[in-house]
Amino acid sequence: MIPFELHVPTSVDEALDLLERFGEDARPIAGGTALVLLMQQRLVRPEHLVSLGQVRELQGIEAGNGTLRIGALSPHRSIETSGVVRSGWPLLAETYRRVATVRIRNVATIGGGLAHADPNQDPPAALIALDARVGIAGKHGRRELPVEELFTGYYETCLEPGEIVTHVSISRPPRPIRYAYLKFLPRTADDYATVAVAVALDVDDGRCRDARIALNAAGPTPIRAHAAEDLLKGQALQPELLRSAAATVPAIVDPISDSRGSANYKRRMAEVFTRRALEQALA
Repeated sequence: MIPFELHVPTSVDEALDLLERFGEDARPIAGGTALVLLMQQRLVRPEHLVSLGQVRELQGIEAGNGTLRIGALSPHRSIETSGVVRSGWPLLAETYRRVATVRIRNVATIGGGLAHADPNQDPPAALIALDARVGIAGKHGRRELPVEELFTGYYETCLEPGEIVTHVSISRPPRPIRYAYLKFLPRTADDYATVAVAVALDVDDGRCRDARIALNAAGPTPIRAHAAEDLLKGQALQPELLRSAAATVPAIVDPISDSRGSANYKRRMAEVFTRRALEQALA
């Protein structure tokens, strides 16, 4: 790796000041699982790293007034094992349990993963299915937006230069939801998925009150299956309806051919795994 200078701010404002001062020559770093690899491969060459590890505002997991707040520095493993998350938002805990290996989950952070915007990572689909919002801070102020609006392209987000992710917030559903997270792994358990699907269903007496379905590894960004959701809402959730909803998915995904399968194969798997996720959520 090329030499760099490390800065260790203790507040969000101090971190933002450093990022503004050094501009394009600086990168924020949290767990570093992605950035360090990119630096080793000389794909990025920052002269200044702004470590966020000592910024207390970015740490911790807490729930209050029906809302879960996860600090951007929270490691995947802490989300997976949090009693608060597991009791109130089990889909999220289950999804983070499925990420890579324990070694990676102990280091990688929720904020870093979102900012990195790898379309093959696990968490975004579950966060979108749970209607999560992401907090962002920059020198021009703070904002919060739905996670699904964060991603704009392949490894691209709407983060402006000098902005950082501060937290993720998720409101508690008004009623218990039926949920599932399924992914197809062609090789080892720590590999990227060929396709992955998260489902959150609000069901009352066999009829769907609301539905949110999102996919990873099916295009340049996570994908929300709006057409499938619309077919389910207000309807009795019979097997044929689940198949019809899943059948809308191949038209909205945009996978690429790679070592995990051809684009056509992935489209087919996106349909199959959407149907299976719906079935599992209702089982």
